[in-house]
Amino acid sequence: MGIFSWKGPSGFSASSTAEEVTHGIDGTGLTAIVTGASSGLGQETSRVLALRGVHVVMAVRNMDAGNNVKEAILKEIQSAKIDVMELDLSSLASVTKFAADYNSKGLPLNILINNAGVMATPFKLSQDNIELQFATNHIGHFLLTNLLLDTMKSTSQESNEEGRIVNVSSLAHKYGYREGIRFDKVDDTSRYNKYYAYGQSKLANILHAKELTRRLKEEGVKITANSLHPGGIVTNISRYDGLSNCKLRVCWVYLHVKQFPRERLQHALWHSIHSSSLANPN
Repeated sequence: MGIFSWKGPSGFSASSTAEEVTHGIDGTGLTAIVTGASSGLGQETSRVLALRGVHVVMAVRNMDAGNNVKEAILKEIQSAKIDVMELDLSSLASVTKFAADYNSKGLPLNILINNAGVMATPFKLSQDNIELQFATNHIGHFLLTNLLLDTMKSTSQESNEEGRIVNVSSLAHKYGYREGIRFDKVDDTSRYNKYYAYGQSKLANILHAKELTRRLKEEGVKITANSLHPGGIVTNISRYDGLSNCKLRVCWVYLHVKQFPRERLQHALWHSIHSSSLANPN
């Protein structure tokens, strides 16, 4: 595998699988929310967390797809603890309802994986009149995190376990608009570029995690917030952009880079439940 087999300080490499990274970890007693859990990275994240004993709450827009994934995981892992709840991150009302419903259940929350996203969509406004990529990838997750933060804080305090918040970002954060995040022009269709807009939303994910980490540290709260680039992976996030999807598949065929969810999900799982990641917040 060449450079993809090089192992870093963690002992793992780019070709390590999610199961390898979490081998030997007992997540019994932990509860995690995974957004976008009905396919791709979110589906595999949910499966591996369940495999390690974590109670997984799959936050999905399509309940039928989410329940199908739940059934598939239960068929493989009979002991899995999985719930499915509806969440449309492009709708502030849906995010608010999800958080209220979750908090009303009295469940703890140790891990929040902000994974769901859309990429390179044609210009479209969300229900709240916010450009769709920024609304889904950043605003929805920003609000969700804020509404669940008190539950995470109380869980951490009561259990004496460090909470984890993981924002799935992208290397594309480097390739957004030249001026960075265009807060005053987010919804401007005249200068919209679907690739720059995606990069802008991913930059927001990173800045969110960095500022949240600073504030939590200042408060003395035992919760870390991290952002990560998952690598080039063939999932349906590129469904709106045939060119990007084609490039990823050609790259896999010719370079045999492991680019499918089961083989490239190690980053999110590392930051979610691996104790060694505590030494490297952000």
